[in-house]
Amino acid sequence: MSIEKVRAYFEQMGLADRIQEFDVSSATVELAAQAVGVEGKRIAKTLSFMLDSGCILIVAAGDAKVDNKKYKAAFAQKAKMLAHDDVPEYIGHAVGGVCPFAVKEGVKVYLDESLKRFETVFPACGSSNSAIELTIPELEKYSCFDGWVDVCKDWQEE
Repeated sequence: MSIEKVRAYFEQMGLADRIQEFDVSSATVELAAQAVGVEGKRIAKTLSFMLDSGCILIVAAGDAKVDNKKYKAAFAQKAKMLAHDDVPEYIGHAVGGVCPFAVKEGVKVYLDESLKRFETVFPACGSSNSAIELTIPELEKYSCFDGWVDVCKDWQEE
């Protein structure tokens, strides 16, 4: 199971005890927000895309949506999400538990600007019933991110 890979990864960092596992599903932003007990926008959802150069993950706030124009400007090609059945093969985690930790070699991780407005966020941990609370600097460190991007819309607060 990929939660075991993520747990082993966080054990190396001394953070495995911070992983939360739930008796209910946290596979969607709404379900994760209910399980954790926070607003959906604080759920750090991880989206899987295919570029000509390989797979990438974009971690964004729960209330953000990918903006195709911004995505194309950042990556010089149209946004093409991985097919549901291809995600485990290319990323190493199944849909509902995709996270930026313990992913397959070569997968690049980008963090979207929509996350910067929060002190802490809650990404999944490799299963459809898990999460971990991380500060933004911790998310940067433990996701081994490749950079910040601005590819989302509909999240800007008035």
